[in-house]
Parts: sequence; structure tokens; C-alpha cells
Amino acid sequence: MDVLRHGSGAGGDAGMSTSEYAVGTIAACAFAAVLYKVVTSGPVAAALQAVVEKALNAKF
Repeated sequence: MDVLRHGSGAGGDAGMSTSEYAVGTIAACAFAAVLYKVVTSGPVAAALQAVVEKALNAKF
């Protein structure tokens, strides 16, 4: 029973290691860079601007 409390049995890996955090951080940064490029591209930026302008000019 003591083995189960401390998580040192089979499958007792309770968290990520430093290398897993590093890979996850790099993947998140790469995804953010791709998303930034997509959002700041011409057609997407124009579409976002049109949506914001439409929302600001809405009649209540």
C-alpha cells in the first residue's frame, strides 16, 4: 500500500520531465509563430478589420 501512495510502482510517472517541458514549449512557440503569420497575412487581416469595423458601426 505504501508503494501506491508514493507513486513508485509500475506506471508511477506523475509528471513531465524537463525534456518534455522543453519540447512542449518549442511546439507551443512554433504554433504561435504560424498563427501570428496567418493572422497578420493580408486577407486574414482585412477580414478581421472588416469584422471589427462592422461591430463598431452597429446600430443599437
